[in-house]
Amino acid sequence: MRRVRILDSAQGVQVVVDATAYRSFISNDYLGLASHPALKKALGDAAEHYGTGSGASHLLGGHSRAHQQLEEELAAFTGRDRALLFSTGYMANLGVLTALLHKGDCVLQDKLNHASLLDGGLASGADFRRYLHADIGSLQKHLDRCGERKTLVATDGVFSMDGDIAPLPAIAALCHRHDALLLVDDAHGVGVLGKNGAGSCEHFGLTQGDVPVLMGTLGKALGSFGAFVAGPQDMIEMLIQFARPYIYTTALPPAQAAVTSAALRLLQAESWRREQLQHNIAFFRAQAAERGLALMESNTAIQPLLVGASARVLALDARLRESGFLVGAVRPPTVAEGAARLRITLSAAHSEADMLALLDAVAAALQDTP
Repeated sequence: MRRVRILDSAQGVQVVVDATAYRSFISNDYLGLASHPALKKALGDAAEHYGTGSGASHLLGGHSRAHQQLEEELAAFTGRDRALLFSTGYMANLGVLTALLHKGDCVLQDKLNHASLLDGGLASGADFRRYLHADIGSLQKHLDRCGERKTLVATDGVFSMDGDIAPLPAIAALCHRHDALLLVDDAHGVGVLGKNGAGSCEHFGLTQGDVPVLMGTLGKALGSFGAFVAGPQDMIEMLIQFARPYIYTTALPPAQAAVTSAALRLLQAESWRREQLQHNIAFFRAQAAERGLALMESNTAIQPLLVGASARVLALDARLRESGFLVGAVRPPTVAEGAARLRITLSAAHSEADMLALLDAVAAALQDTP
């Protein structure tokens, strides 16, 4: 059984969970911004002005100047016409897919897409099909079968359990040839990939014309909360009119929007955070190889170690907690049967000493856990 652990501290490298101190490699706070003084100040200042809640949905009086400013900043940051805020990434994917697709349409999704994309595709009523992971040939066959029907292709930018990056240029070219709409969920790419941190599309040099529908979350690398969808003006206007998870929910607190605006400014002013994260990823992988630890292929902050059996990954998790480390023990149904893993996430805030200590603990736990 899964259980909820109680965090008694702020997010960071050092955390207190269930009254016990750990070094954390479990958070998606990739740039170490979740406890940054500038973000805490922005939250307090905005709460003093706007209060603690938005009080209503965006369309019924809950859309503040802070929300509007953030949407404009996100559009400029990602190079899109317009952006629209959602309360969570799950709601954003559900809203986009159910608004843009209907019965008779075709939706094609990578087999390892995030659950929110899969659920949104199923809820849309469209003909739902999954292509083999990152397999352009498989996607081509499914596009051929969709024929002349309205088709949307959806993929993660960075896959949340494997850490690999989707082959977006090839997918975008294929969608262009088949006149299919492309949606990229860049929850784990925004903030960390690309020259300016704008995500996997910037990483590959892809524009709004290549990727018309871009979703990103604000609670990972940006250290805040919420999500957004960015794209052409007409599409965003359509979502305002028809995306039920946008229309029928209370807007996220204006103070939280102000926090994200502050995070965007930090992200662009302090590029050293992304550079440090890239250094940490390379260092961690090199040191893991020296210890004979076969990490899965990933050049992102998500560094999975395939274990196999659920019972073994849980035993490893327990050993690591005894040694003072928190990592993600991921098992079915989140991943396939026989693909349980330690999902290790790195941050710009981790030191080399932190990473070496974890790797030594993992190596010892593997040796002692059959």
